[in-house]
Amino acid sequence: MRTDKKTMPGKVIAVCTSPSKGTIKHDVGSGRLIEEYGIEGDAHGGFAHRQVSLIASEDIETMRARLPELVPGSFAENITTEGFDLSALALGDRISVGDCLLEVSQIGKECHTKCEVFHKTGDCIMPQKGIFCRVINGGTVRTGDVVSVCV
Repeated sequence: MRTDKKTMPGKVIAVCTSPSKGTIKHDVGSGRLIEEYGIEGDAHGGFAHRQVSLIASEDIETMRARLPELVPGSFAENITTEGFDLSALALGDRISVGDCLLEVSQIGKECHTKCEVFHKTGDCIMPQKGIFCRVINGGTVRTGDVVSVCV
């Protein structure tokens, strides 16, 4: 197995959901990923190819200088990772998260309406740093699960 930066495993530090779109998500500790849907009970479930979103805790940290109260879920991501280089991923890459398999379907996004974080800081990292995935194989994802590239 290669050990370059792209294949170095990381971990899940938060699993976040929200009952409605346009709101900050809250860490629920674990969630059931449903194949070709997303996280059970999350408002973004079933949204075409953007079924699950990920962001790195290291990227959240860069924004804390301007908004110290930021926590996992503040950017409406479903899974917050640590120690895993999300920026090294490409479209079509597959990653395992716990016992689930995800496929990268979009990198970044266009924000049509500015989020709460953008209004407070003048910036948001999700359009550049957010990773969106399809759920290929569902299962349960939990805080502490390993995140790794499937090679």
